[in-house]
Amino acid sequence: MIVYGKQVFFYILQKHKHLIKELYLAKELDKKLFQSISKEGFKIQKLDFKKAQALAKNGNHQGFLMDIKEYEFTDFNSLKKANFLALLFGISDVGNIGAIARSAYAFGVDGLIILAKNLSMSAVVRTSAGCALDMKISLVTDAMAVINELKQEGFSIYSSAKEGVSVKDVRLCEKKLLIMGSEGFGLPNKILKKSDEILSIKMINDFDSLNVSAAFAILCDRIVND
Repeated sequence: MIVYGKQVFFYILQKHKHLIKELYLAKELDKKLFQSISKEGFKIQKLDFKKAQALAKNGNHQGFLMDIKEYEFTDFNSLKKANFLALLFGISDVGNIGAIARSAYAFGVDGLIILAKNLSMSAVVRTSAGCALDMKISLVTDAMAVINELKQEGFSIYSSAKEGVSVKDVRLCEKKLLIMGSEGFGLPNKILKKSDEILSIKMINDFDSLNVSAAFAILCDRIVND
């Protein structure tokens, strides 16, 4: 799995060496920086601009690329013992998913459940600045089954929607599932009806909605810190 970008490159080099298969450099580095990379003992292949662009599929690699082991998704059943989970419903943009994974890691979310049959984890790892590698991520195809099973495990269900209430007005339970819908379509009524509470972010100026990754970060902060 190819990932690229300076920040991701050094994050993985520092925290996930066991995943690295090969390193690629497509720029000249100062001696000190090159030595700090080479001392890790991995094979380093130098690439010209054309080869680097092809490997990154024309992405902004900044001269730093690496081949790492494929991401291993977590079985949903193993997440049932967690306390704080998030379910992403109808969110397909890998930029948003990566940003959500980054916030989830920062705020101590135990795992992400994503409604999808497959997911480009190379893009998610990149857009999360590498944090997705520190998150348990499970792919599911039936959101209602997930909600019902987690309810049986003692989880309270908190959905995000415009017509909800502020987090500060809710007595949060220890085991909780936060559900986020897409910016365009939100969450279907069947999920809202299954929810114990619907949470919203009150805004000063009248505006339709926030970016879903920004909304997720705000809600996580209020859930964890308020």
